[in-house]
Amino acid sequence: MIEIRPFAGLGHADHGRLRACHRFSFASYHDPARMGWGRIRVWNDDTITPHRGFQPHPHNNMEIITFVRSGAISHKDNLGSAGRTGAGDVQVMSAGTGIVHSEFNLEDEPTTLFQIWIQTDRMGAAPAWGQHEFPRITRAGRWTVLASGQAEDDDALPINADAQVLAATLAQGKRLEYSPQAGRVQYLVAASGAIQINGKNAAARDGVAIAEESKLTIHALEAAEIVLVDTAG
Repeated sequence: MIEIRPFAGLGHADHGRLRACHRFSFASYHDPARMGWGRIRVWNDDTITPHRGFQPHPHNNMEIITFVRSGAISHKDNLGSAGRTGAGDVQVMSAGTGIVHSEFNLEDEPTTLFQIWIQTDRMGAAPAWGQHEFPRITRAGRWTVLASGQAEDDDALPINADAQVLAATLAQGKRLEYSPQAGRVQYLVAASGAIQINGKNAAARDGVAIAEESKLTIHALEAAEIVLVDTAG
């Protein structure tokens, strides 16, 4: 099963400092048919105005992965963690028993990002934050695991969930395969570029919900950057 969910059909909100598109029910956007996919609860497609952001606010018992598409996001929290995550790189916040953080776009340009929330497998775990640089050149034509709850993915940022977040870049005309394990589901978004998945076309930023596929063949109709989340069903 492959379902294309066009970007134009997503939930939209304009808060001035933040323009958000919601792939699943979030805040004031509610669609009972789209409450999540597998262990994914949120996948927001955000644009943050220069020199604006979010004052300190709390989270708990959720794995929150931020994939920066352009610009940069600056983080600070009550654990004493602080950092700037730039385009193509990733930060992870395991909210655990509770974390209070702020996020700001301190740049002179808009910041665009995907923020993905995955349901935790370790309720009440100690909170943590981390970031990692993943140069786009290292993802050319291949999958790179950015965040993972699997111990063997020791180069990825750790999360407390049975899930992997992967990314790849493809030149126009190139193909890439992915072989899901039985019983798992996937959600894929091309951050840029039109693609084809098992013969179905998806434009940039369309959502692609996947289940019960033994192999995915992704064909880049344009130069593309792809983010895929694989979780327990």
